[in-house]
Amino acid sequence: MRMRKKKWALPELLTCGFFIEHPQEFRGRWKELFPRQDIPMRLELGCGKGTFAAQMGLQEPDVNFLGIDLIDDMLGVAQRNIKRIYSEAQRPIDNIRLTAWDIERLSLIMDENDCFERMYINFCNPWPKAKHRKKRLTHPKQLALYRRHLAPDGEIWFKTDSDLLFQDSLTYFRESGFAIIYQTLDLHHSDFQGFTPMTEHEKMFTEEGISTKFLIAKIQTPSGN
Repeated sequence: MRMRKKKWALPELLTCGFFIEHPQEFRGRWKELFPRQDIPMRLELGCGKGTFAAQMGLQEPDVNFLGIDLIDDMLGVAQRNIKRIYSEAQRPIDNIRLTAWDIERLSLIMDENDCFERMYINFCNPWPKAKHRKKRLTHPKQLALYRRHLAPDGEIWFKTDSDLLFQDSLTYFRESGFAIIYQTLDLHHSDFQGFTPMTEHEKMFTEEGISTKFLIAKIQTPSGN
C-alpha cells in the first residue's frame, strides 16, 4: 500500500539531527556519523516506520544502527517514532542514523570500509510475480551486494509473512554462498531466544493468524582440507 504524501516529513527529517540528507558524501566513512565509532554497526534494509530500529537501539546501546528506506514520507514517520520511543526511555538518540536511498544502488553510498556485523531485512515486498522477482531484497543479485559490506562473521536476519518468498529466499541464500544457521516457519512459537522486536507489519500479520517466517544466514566459509 502506498503511503499518503506527508508535507511535513522532509522538513522534519532535515532538522531531526539523525537523518543523513546526502549519503553519497559518507561513502566509506559511515562510522564517523556516530559519537561512538569503536562499537559494531548494524544495517536495516528497508527500515519502514522505524519502530524496529528504535527498539533494537534501546536494547543494544553498544551497537550503532543505520536504517535505510527509499521514501521520505516513510522516514518522516520513522524519525517521529524513534524520537517518541527514545524519549519514553529517557535516552538520547546517539546510536541510530537514517537515510533515504535505493537499496539496489547501495554501492554508490558504501565501499569496503563500510562493514556491518548484522543486516536486517524485515517484511520486504514479496514481489510474487515471476517477472518482478529480481526486485526482491533477498534476490541473489542483492545478496551479492550485501556480502561486500558484511563482516567476516556477520549475519543477515530475515523475517517475512510470505511463504513463497521465504522458501525462495532459502534457495537464494544457499545459492549465494550463505549457510542457514537458523530457520523457523513460526517465529513466535519457536525456540528462538534472540531479541527481534515486532515490526508494525509483523503485529498486524500475527493478529491475523499469519505466522512470521524467520532465518539467520552467514557467509559460508570453505571447509578445511
